[in-house]
Amino acid sequence: MPHHEAIFPKGGLALSDKHGYSPAIRSGDFLFVSGQVGNLADGTPEPDYEAQVRLAYENLEATLAAGGCTFDDIVDVTVFHTVPPDETAEEAGVRAGIRARVRRETFPQAPFTNVTAIGVSWLAGFDFEIKVIARVPSKSSSHPPTSVDSTR
Repeated sequence: MPHHEAIFPKGGLALSDKHGYSPAIRSGDFLFVSGQVGNLADGTPEPDYEAQVRLAYENLEATLAAGGCTFDDIVDVTVFHTVPPDETAEEAGVRAGIRARVRRETFPQAPFTNVTAIGVSWLAGFDFEIKVIARVPSKSSSHPPTSVDSTR
């Protein structure tokens, strides 16, 4: 039976402790990262949409690092975003533009990851969530870290 190791980044335990899950599980050469959201230190949602998306990517980056990975090691991405019932087409376009801009800052050059985007009606008070699968690099491989520009 394969060995599974729970991965916990420094700090960000408010949500995983409260809801009883591991931020990531390393199994063999893969790191399966639970959905990361843009939460404040106490686990509550960041109210500003763009800041919430950026925080989700920062939380993802910290979780990847705790598992020995960077954004460059990601092989599969799933994002969830809320679609409020009263959202206008203009508001939807603004929110889509924010998500696209932050993603492009995070993954600035080809080859790009695959991505599946799913619109949902509720995310436990959050508006954006990202989960990924990454391949853990071998000890002999090295690559420069990729980081999110977190100007808030």
